[in-house]
Amino acid sequence: MTINSRKTSGLIIGKFMPPHLGHQYLVDFARNYVDELHVLVCSLKSEPIPGHLRYKWMKELFPGVNVQHMYHDDFPSEPKDDLEFWRKWKSAISGYLSDKPAQYLFACESYGIPLATLFGMKYIPVSHTRELVPISGTEIRQDPIKNWQYIPVPVKPYFVKRVCIFGPESTGKSMLAENLAKHFDTVHVKEYARSLLDLKEGKRKGTVDYKDLSLIARGQIASEEALAKQANKVLFCDTDLLTTEIWGNILFGKCPEWIKQESKKETYDRYLVLNENVPFTSDKQRYGGDKRQLSLERCIVELEARGRKYSVITGDDWDSRFKQAVGEVEKILKCQKPEVLG
Repeated sequence: MTINSRKTSGLIIGKFMPPHLGHQYLVDFARNYVDELHVLVCSLKSEPIPGHLRYKWMKELFPGVNVQHMYHDDFPSEPKDDLEFWRKWKSAISGYLSDKPAQYLFACESYGIPLATLFGMKYIPVSHTRELVPISGTEIRQDPIKNWQYIPVPVKPYFVKRVCIFGPESTGKSMLAENLAKHFDTVHVKEYARSLLDLKEGKRKGTVDYKDLSLIARGQIASEEALAKQANKVLFCDTDLLTTEIWGNILFGKCPEWIKQESKKETYDRYLVLNENVPFTSDKQRYGGDKRQLSLERCIVELEARGRKYSVITGDDWDSRFKQAVGEVEKILKCQKPEVLG
């Protein structure tokens, strides 16, 4: 808002751990108050959510705002922690401010008053009572599922519960992933391999070659990350990179090294491993109808070797499998996300 032909500028300083709709209101308020807005994302090494992620989220949420990231690994978190708290933070923050500092400092907490005084800015309070958007970063970290409605879309993939449907061929994985997604009013990630291989022509339709493994893996990663932003609290994944690695070794005796490394990084809140006690349906993309028991054993060995959490879904009919899977997912949704996150 330009007053008397003078361009106005504002500053917001915070941890944004994580950014939530209260922060969105704060930034949007400030953007409507001044012509130019600067946001400084401050982070410490000891904090539960990495600063580079918070900076990335804020950049995505507010593309028209000058967002900067200030990282320190040994600064005090609160004034009570260090008598030199304000001096240290002023010195650090000053390096990120322009030669012409902002006129206004915006905040929704009482720390904004001494901070504005420290930099000689006019303090503009924004919803200190939080009545407009009643949420805090602490509340979201403690129970993201309960406070899901306050988490912005770019941040949701970090907190979404991810469930991988895993196991031998023709055990109902795709059907279960789809039915669970409908039941929990969310989305599911389809097996990328099938859509890729079905596009092959002639006799090669549906068959897999070694060179396809990297395309399959990249497609699976891309699909999962894209749909994580659309998920409602939980995302169901029909297969993962570990599955691609296992099948690469079974079919070709090897697998691209990058897939092996990336599969080690994957984190799912739970694997639902389907046993083989259902009829086998043959098609060109299925190779192990007579080896499903062996495949099941190998799947479990691989999960245990990686320390992954899993539940074996048993039963010889689809309805009993579905009910058992629903029960396992409900347990996951009732569990709070750990405070210390990677």
